[in-house]
Amino acid sequence: MQRYFFDLQNGDGFTKDDEGRELPSRKAINLEIAKILLDVAQDEMGSIDHMNVTVTVRDDTGKTVSLASLTMNNTWTAD
Repeated sequence: MQRYFFDLQNGDGFTKDDEGRELPSRKAINLEIAKILLDVAQDEMGSIDHMNVTVTVRDDTGKTVSLASLTMNNTWTAD
């Protein structure tokens, strides 16, 4: 299995993944990306109305193999 690194860019800035995870397939990488994006969204949306989160996936050679992002907006229309 190959090791992949999941770097995160969000409202807190950039976080580089120095540990990585060994994953067997693109499907497993996609599931890990979704988990990261949803976890960050759940943590951040309680306190803000706009959010953009990006996950950059690198392989063990440092090559970017995937770039995923999630943008959420909440506009209040009434009190």
